[in-house]
Amino acid sequence: MIKIVADTLSCLSVETARDLDISYLPQIIIFGSEEYRDDSEIDSETFLSKLKSSPTLPKTAAPAPALYTPIFKQLSDQGHTILVICPSASLSGTLRSAEVAAQDFPNADIHIIDTRTIGANLGSIVLEAHRWAKEGKTIEEILTGIRDMMARARVYFLVDTLEYLHKGGRIGGAKALLGTILQVKPILTLNNGVVEPFDSQRTKLKAVNRLKELVHNECASRDCHLSIMHGGNLEEAQSLASEFSQSLNIGEIPIYFVPPAILVHGGPGVLAAAFFAKSQ
Repeated sequence: MIKIVADTLSCLSVETARDLDISYLPQIIIFGSEEYRDDSEIDSETFLSKLKSSPTLPKTAAPAPALYTPIFKQLSDQGHTILVICPSASLSGTLRSAEVAAQDFPNADIHIIDTRTIGANLGSIVLEAHRWAKEGKTIEEILTGIRDMMARARVYFLVDTLEYLHKGGRIGGAKALLGTILQVKPILTLNNGVVEPFDSQRTKLKAVNRLKELVHNECASRDCHLSIMHGGNLEEAQSLASEFSQSLNIGEIPIYFVPPAILVHGGPGVLAAAFFAKSQ
């Protein structure tokens, strides 16, 4: 049997992972000398409160290889094929930790894939891979399906400030916006796993309208797995999801409070739409 291993950068809840029997690892949040697992010791709401009052930007760390070791041992001893679905290696050390841990199990059937994305799209990939495994697809078929989703992944997000991305070193090509950040509201995207600028508007309202336009233009099918992510601005996310549900006729749209390891860099008030473009 194929067993999925994922982590909290996928936005999925711990309860969802447990119910689906997905092995689920935390990211580590570091405030000074204090460390917290974001699967059990700190949630997004608590993190935001600490972030707003912290004089320094907290740090994040990927799950250590030692956290993968018992999972790999148990699953391999049971004869399972192991599929580790990782966030972008350009944004997280998660993939490297899994690779290091896998070296201790040379005879195990372990597959580790860098999805080049994070957040809700990563969660959608994890859920689809789990569904395919339950349907009896082979590991090669599942990896092919994941790569197809990777090629079609789209995410556009608005941030109130680039301060957190800049301080955290995750800003990539969006550095070009720093000189004009007071005059614009940027729309950022992920390009091959790296945060890049996509567009900018003069006001928040115009930026949100541009976000809506992008989703309407590219999310052209009912199975685009559209999700909304937010950084503490739930009502805004609910309004956006409700509008898309009606205009795109795609039913209920998942809304995720982004995990602390993303909030560190996106900051309070981040708003994002994640989906998969239609196959060409």
